[in-house]
This record gives sequence, C-alpha cells and structure tokens, in this order.
Amino acid sequence: MTGMPVRHDRDVVFASRPSGDLLLDLVLPDSSQPVPVVIWLHGGGWFTGDRTLAPDLAARAEATGCAFASIEYRLSGDALFPAQILDLRAAIRFLRENAQRWGLDPSRIGLWGSSAGAHLAALAGATGHVEAWDGEDPAESATSVAVQAVSAAYPPVDLVRCVDDALEARPGSNPASFPESRLLGGVPRERSDLATSANPAAHVAQAPSLPPMQLAHGTADVAVGHVHSEILHSALLATGADAELFLLDGYKHGFLNPGGRMEAGLKDVMDDGRLEAETWATARRMDAAGNTNKTRFGFETIDAFFRAHLIESTRGAVA
Repeated sequence: MTGMPVRHDRDVVFASRPSGDLLLDLVLPDSSQPVPVVIWLHGGGWFTGDRTLAPDLAARAEATGCAFASIEYRLSGDALFPAQILDLRAAIRFLRENAQRWGLDPSRIGLWGSSAGAHLAALAGATGHVEAWDGEDPAESATSVAVQAVSAAYPPVDLVRCVDDALEARPGSNPASFPESRLLGGVPRERSDLATSANPAAHVAQAPSLPPMQLAHGTADVAVGHVHSEILHSALLATGADAELFLLDGYKHGFLNPGGRMEAGLKDVMDDGRLEAETWATARRMDAAGNTNKTRFGFETIDAFFRAHLIESTRGAVA
C-alpha cells in the first residue's frame, strides 16, 4: 500500500440532462505528478442507488495512488437505455478533457463497478472504440472514451437471460416489473435488438482492442448468477483479451458495498459489507489462458489490478 494522503472534490457537475445535472465526487491522492483516475459506478438495478453507494474510495486511492471518481448516471425512472452508457461516456470525456484541472493523466482511465454499475463498466470497456453511440452527439466524438482497465463485480451481462432466469425462479411474476425490463422500456426478449446492444459480451468480437478486464462474482449469487461473468469471460478469452475471473466461494450479491448499503433493497440475497469485514474470500481464478487455480480475493486484489494496469504498466497513448 502507498499510504498516500488524499483530498476530496465533491459535487462536480460533469453533464446536464433534462432530468437535471449529473454530479461526481473525486478522491485525489496528493501527488506532484499526474495520476490515473478510476471511475466508480454504483449498483442498484439501474433504478436506484447513487454515487454514495460505494466502497471506501479514499482507502483505494491511498492504496493505489489512483484518483477515484464516483459518478451519477440517469436511472431507468428518468431515462431508458442507452441513457446510462451515454452518461458514463460523458463522464470519461469530461475527466479526460479536464484532467489538468485535477492533476489527472488522461491516458490512464479505469472503470470499476458493481452489479448494474459493473454492467455499464464492462459495456463501456467493450465499446470504447465506438466514436458515437446511437443518440450521442457526434460532435463529442473528438474526445476518446477508450479506457485502460475495467474491474467489474457481479455484472448482469445477458439481460434476456436475467429475466428468463427470474421467471423460472418466480413463476407467475410480471416480467415487465424486473429491472432489466424497466431499463429497456420493455421485456428484453421482446426488445431483442436493444437487449443485444446492452450486452457487453455481444460487442467484444467487434472491438479492435480491449482493455484488461477483471471480473469477480459470488458462487451463491441468486440475484445475478455467476454464469453472467462466465459468459463475458469466455467471450473475452475468445478474442485473446487480457481477462481474469474470480469466483468467490459462497458469496452472494453486493459484497463490495459497505455494510447496510444494499442494492435495490434485496436484503435476502445480499452480502453487503461481507468482503470488507472478512478481508479475503476463498476463490477460484480463471486467467487469460483459461487456467483455473485456487486463490483468494479481496479489495487488495482490485488494488493490485489497477496498480498493474494504470500505474506500473507503460503509459500508452489514448486510443
């Protein structure tokens, strides 16, 4: 750990939308040199949560030497997909364009998210080469949205499968009430093109290059089954991408959250605060070559990932 002191800059407006301004909070290590920045994306099923739903970002900044920016994105009650990915892309551009203001290195940007936020992080990582998403102002495309590292915990990847699995577990439920349907404005199976565009695994084969990706998922997660991270990991391996998957033995959903901060109120299926309390989880790690080995996973594993790819690796030009 670096033990680097940090400072805060809160309530920074990074974009304005019809529903209001979007804000971010920055945690900045005290450094005389430009530092990488990692954008944190909260969970909450795309319909709840805010930028305060986050692990201890000051501790992560102290440990890594990276700045951390916890951002808002429009929730599904305010705007349907792809609004959420457009908001994340706006945040990446804002931090890149304003890097000098905070002493950030615009060539070293990472993404870190949980659940719905992990879905957006993975999707942005897989589509950083796309200059303008549908509904995005082409004039914004002059600034790259490519990122250099992505860590995604328990991401929903295949939205059609999310709803199908939920219906199997709860027969008779209204599929339109599920978070994935609320995100897309309709049941994913009935909005298949939009659901595919929201699937990170569907984009990786078209990407000319992909950032290193770290995936983490609990084997006891019934809110979002670990098959979703396995699907994404397999798709990444098929392209030769640098990707690792940690499957945490017996962990449920939400384990990155601080205790008492549940995503979407799913108390019975949540492990909020568990990883922080236990420090380490027993896990199986699948690497970029498809090898599997027993290991352990903790916040220090995430720190090491970002240090390796944003601090210790050779600085590359912005893609």
